[in-house]
Order: sequence, then structure tokens, then C-alpha cells
Amino acid sequence: MQHLSPDFKSHIVELLSKHSKLQVKQAENNMLVISNVVYLIPNNKFMTINSGHLLLTDKGKNNGPNLTINTFFNSLAADCGNTAIGVVLSGLGADGTEGIIAIKNAGGMAIARNPETSDYSSMPASAIATGVIDYVLEPEEMPQAIEDYINTQEELMANNADDEKNANAILAYIKEHSPLDFAEYKLPTILRRIKRRASFNNCTNLTKYLEFLKITPEEVEALTKEFLISVTSFFRDKEAFASLQKNIIPKILESLNPDDEFKLWVTGCATGEEAYSIAILIAEQLTGKFKNTIVKIFATDIDTAALAHAAKGIYKSNIKKVVSAQRLQNYFISEGENYIVKP
Repeated sequence: MQHLSPDFKSHIVELLSKHSKLQVKQAENNMLVISNVVYLIPNNKFMTINSGHLLLTDKGKNNGPNLTINTFFNSLAADCGNTAIGVVLSGLGADGTEGIIAIKNAGGMAIARNPETSDYSSMPASAIATGVIDYVLEPEEMPQAIEDYINTQEELMANNADDEKNANAILAYIKEHSPLDFAEYKLPTILRRIKRRASFNNCTNLTKYLEFLKITPEEVEALTKEFLISVTSFFRDKEAFASLQKNIIPKILESLNPDDEFKLWVTGCATGEEAYSIAILIAEQLTGKFKNTIVKIFATDIDTAALAHAAKGIYKSNIKKVVSAQRLQNYFISEGENYIVKP
């Protein structure tokens, strides 16, 4: 996956063919993916994968930024789930970051190149800053890491007779040694992420991984981070936010006495998009007799890294896809590739 201008004819197929023992092809629409073939994105297309087939769409029909890597990674996560592996090499901007989170949320694996040795470091640095990258490696070290991961994963999947019992024992150990309780999480999701951490630490079954947890306190924190991958966006559930805007917020405002404060609590706020979305909806209705209403929004999350992100109120330019131009103008300050929530 490359960032290519729609108007630029790439010669990368010919160049890579000279240096690879694998067959190198330019991807075509509905092409079936098979082993030992390198597929390259055409310069004027977006590429996704569905049921093992590559699907191409015209870049010209998209008015937003050409985030070709996020587009593909998101589809890879949806298509391949916990067998997806994403690698971020070098590049400008933050493309790939959103997609890497999607891969991790599906239970997959994520690798980034060391930014210090990359010609263009901002893309791998952005991916690493999410806190979900499994390995930071030089390119020549990546194949072995992937092979080791797959071999351990296969062994883990084969030893699943006592998985549920071991998973519950691991959750009980976390509850005992941290302030967090994940007992009510969906077990298949939890199990997938426990196995991923076990694989990462070369533990071939969950009994060994529980023993490893008991002698490695820092792994408890690493595992809980695996459970806390934040997936959110501005105005994420359109129907819910439309109902808030039309039905809920007006009724609450009408019910307030002149001296009342309007207080809200956003639980599990992740990186803050939901809290700011609700703030925008309320701010738009603070007119007329409501213009002096005092509003206080409390937002909490057990993921301290996500909460620190939320407190800064700084978001990438791709929020343009879900936040209208008018709202961006009214409630954000544009600065470089970012939008910052106005005080």
C-alpha cells in the first residue's frame, strides 16, 4: 500500500520484480489473493479486501484525504479478524494509525518500523503512539517475528480444551492485582486478546501464560491495555446523536430552573470524541432563554492514556469525514494536520 498521486504512473511493479523471488503484480478488481504473490495498489485506486478478493474503487470519487492504508487496514480487520497482520513502514502523516487500531481491535497483530531509522518517520511514530503496536522492528527483522507469531498462534489455538477455565483464572488474577475487573466482558473477545498476549510472550498455552503473569507484574498492565483498545469517533452512532439533539437535550433544557446547572457524565469516554460531540450538540441549543445556562460535562475512563488524549482535545484531520464544515469552523481550530477543540 503506497501513497501515490492519481496522475503519477508508478513503475514499482517492474522495480520490485527485479529484487523479489515472489511474483509481483498490480492489483486488479476482484482478484483472488493467493500465497507468495505481492499485490500493489494502482496509483488511481483505493483498495479493500473482502472474502479474500481485492476490490478497487476510483480515487476520483472520494473528496476526502487519500488515506489508502487506513482504508485497506480497516477492510483487512473486518475480513480477516484475528488473523490480520498490519505493518507500518515509513511515510508522512498518520495514515495507517486508525487501521492499525482496527486490526488490533479484531485481535490481530501490528508491527511498525523504528521511526529513528525511517526516512519518513511520522507514519510509524503515529502508529506507535497509539500504544497498540506489538513490535517496533527494522524491516529485515519483521519476517521472523511474523513467522514466530503465527507458529505460536497455531499451537495456542490447538490447545483450547481448558481455555475458558484458564481465561477466568487470568481475569481473577488481574482483579486481585489491579483495580480493574473484566469479568463482564465478552469471553470470546477477552480470550482472543489473552491468546494474542500469550503468543507475544512465546507461551504455547494459557496455563503457561498464567504462570508467566504471576512472575511478570508488568505483563498484567500490558494485558489490561490489550483489553482497553479505544474505538470511537465523533457522532459515532448517528441515530443516537440525532435523538439526543432532537428529543433529549431540548427536554432537559426546558425542565431546568433558571439557576440550575446542566450536568452530564460520559462514562468510558475513550479519547474524548463522544464527550465533545455531546458538548457541540448542547452548545448549538444554548440560545435565547438558554444562553446563560451553565453546562458541566464530566468524562471518565479507566484507560489513562486515552483520557490524556481526550484532555488535549487534538484530533487528526480525518474527522472531516464525520464532522461538518460548519461545526469544524465553530468548534475547532485548524492547526497543520490537526483540529484542536476550541476552549
